[in-house]
Amino acid sequence: MPPKPSPVTPPAPWQDTPPVSARVIDAITRIGTVMRAGVWQAAAAEHLPPAQADILDLLAARPEGVRLSWLAQQLSVSAASASDSVSSLVGKGLVVKVKAPDDGRAVALRLTPAGRKVHRKLSQALSFGEDAVARLPAADQAALFEHLLGLIRQLQHTEHFPTLRSCTSCQHFRPGKGHTPHHCQLVDAPLPTAWIRLDCPEHLGTEVTPP
Repeated sequence: MPPKPSPVTPPAPWQDTPPVSARVIDAITRIGTVMRAGVWQAAAAEHLPPAQADILDLLAARPEGVRLSWLAQQLSVSAASASDSVSSLVGKGLVVKVKAPDDGRAVALRLTPAGRKVHRKLSQALSFGEDAVARLPAADQAALFEHLLGLIRQLQHTEHFPTLRSCTSCQHFRPGKGHTPHHCQLVDAPLPTAWIRLDCPEHLGTEVTPP
């Protein structure tokens, strides 16, 4: 008589659930996909490929102008690829090449008034995401932002995340302890988490300290 087959043990509930770290990244990726889709749809209406829309967004926060090499680094593309996108934007009258303020021999890239107008249209495509965050309790918004800042800092240790002009990576930043607000030495004033910027024009870069 053949042996009886062993009974199949069903998996324990939630046994196949990925770790929290994986689910956090999955959630962020899904949110990013939805947000970028909204921007790209608006960009398509302006006859702009996604890369060109990203360049407008980067230049909008830097009226002083930026170098092509910096753009390529932020977009994680080659200088040649960034140059092609910039040339197209210049041809459309959305970007202009000027002398760099710190070196008259170098070229800086800036938005034209028409470029700023298009950027405002693209920014409106993200309003649904901002509205969703705004519906969260204020304390939850602040906590979420603080945790995202911590995640960005960890990602920067991996050298896979572009440099940001964030308060937390600035030489003027003095971190608080516990519930004590942080401090900005530039203006010599308390800096609550709710006021921390991801992109501050007064940013003074500093090295990222390994964890």
